[in-house]
Amino acid sequence: MTNSIAVDVPVLLLIFNRPDTVARVMDALRQIKPAHLYVAADGPRAARMDDGIKTESARRIATTIDWPCEVKTLFRKENLGCRRAVSGAIDWFFEQVEEGIILEDDCIPDPSYFRFAQELLFRYRNDNRVMVIAAKHFQSTAYQPSYSYFFSRYNHCWGWASWRRAWQFYDRDMSLWPELRESDWLLGIGNGRLAFKQYWTRIFDLAYSGKVDSWAYRWTFSCWAQNGLSILPTRNLVTNIGFGVDASHTNGDDRLESYSILESINFPLVHPPYMLRDVEADAWSDRHLFGISRWTSIKSSIRQLPCVDVLVRAVRYG
Repeated sequence: MTNSIAVDVPVLLLIFNRPDTVARVMDALRQIKPAHLYVAADGPRAARMDDGIKTESARRIATTIDWPCEVKTLFRKENLGCRRAVSGAIDWFFEQVEEGIILEDDCIPDPSYFRFAQELLFRYRNDNRVMVIAAKHFQSTAYQPSYSYFFSRYNHCWGWASWRRAWQFYDRDMSLWPELRESDWLLGIGNGRLAFKQYWTRIFDLAYSGKVDSWAYRWTFSCWAQNGLSILPTRNLVTNIGFGVDASHTNGDDRLESYSILESINFPLVHPPYMLRDVEADAWSDRHLFGISRWTSIKSSIRQLPCVDVLVRAVRYG
């Protein structure tokens, strides 16, 4: 049963220029009534005349609170773009809290995610092997282990929680990439599969060169460079409402919408008795989310990346 329990986890809400989706996320937060809410917003783009009105409206909605709550804000005057705005906001968040939940303005979590994250933030607080507690379960009924969650290489960020001790390893400049690129590091992560190495070499090359304005790729790289694990739930605890004409990389893709069916998780949680990466689950993601098994070119593969969130959000934060 998803019986209620007091949840007291700081929440960082990342917003930009979508007041309609911010309002829906706030409705979800209102069910939980977090006592500590941090709101960060990138500045309006100079070339978009309507950004000023939209960003101001989104900020007003995100800070209109009708429950007991301490609200702190980081509202940028200038537009920093996706990479710097989001990573800078997370820096700001973890300068003030030891652990917390990060939500973007189009990700609506199920209420059970907050308790899920709170329990696991406590359970793995001092375990440096775990770096992310995600809300997203992409496999639906195709893969549901008998435990409440499993360990993965993939740190999906459609709603996630982490610790200051993990975020400190965020390599914003990917300074380790030139050395690791020339090694067999990616072969080791990908179980010796050359296609995996080729795929992620090209992804990380794009991020390192700045051709993709990505904080999420850098965070994935940072987690992998520390041999970090992510916790993924066996039920999908978040739905993405960012599909449509305003989204650069998700409009018209029915597969992406099917990944966002919202579920709840039962308590008490059933913890796996081991801390091993779920190779079967990651292999499913390689095939069905990233298309690595049929990889041909970086251009065709990028269109199959629903869980590499930066491409979904580039238009909204940059």
